[in-house]
Amino acid sequence: MYQPEHFKVGEADAVRAFIRAHPLGMLITGGGGGLSANPLPMLLDTTPDGDVLRTHMARANEQWRDIGDGASVMVLFQGAEHYISPGWYATKIETGQVVPTWNYLVAEVHGVAKVMDDPAWIRRQVADLTASQERARPVPWAPDDAPAKFIDAQLRAIVGISIEVTAMAGKFKLSQNRPERDRRSVIAHLQDGDHKAADMAALIRSQKSGD
Repeated sequence: MYQPEHFKVGEADAVRAFIRAHPLGMLITGGGGGLSANPLPMLLDTTPDGDVLRTHMARANEQWRDIGDGASVMVLFQGAEHYISPGWYATKIETGQVVPTWNYLVAEVHGVAKVMDDPAWIRRQVADLTASQERARPVPWAPDDAPAKFIDAQLRAIVGISIEVTAMAGKFKLSQNRPERDRRSVIAHLQDGDHKAADMAALIRSQKSGD
């Protein structure tokens, strides 16, 4: 991933936090049929031995057959994004030397994947993933809430994927390269927009400028 210094996320813990906050990753693999990509919910485990992504996919999804035991894969995670108009920059009035751009937050993970077709591993993966998303609800749902035969059938219809992370990088493009007067103007225009624009305004406000 192209990473100008302004936008590079230098702290590994910041990248990990971003992945956990945006767990739907795009798994990209290469196989005999070419490249494949599928969005999958991921769990990131950090241990003394390194980071591991855990996920699962439908058994009917042929992508898992390209993974086997030791395939190199890439996973992309994306957060907030928004178009930035050159008309929002104070610099437009001063020089006119401005162009459109896009602000966004992304993380890229490389790793070695293997298929986990073990019922106990898959059951734990589904339980952990469900708990990670349900824990904030007043009455969290759990797989045990459904009939056991139904859950067993659902689990047989999926396969697990474990990815040993070999590299991860984050890129938060939030107008850090613009003068402070441009950043203030962009924030003002965004915060008057919809919730997506307002979220981006808050993210830009949280970053240090390049001045």
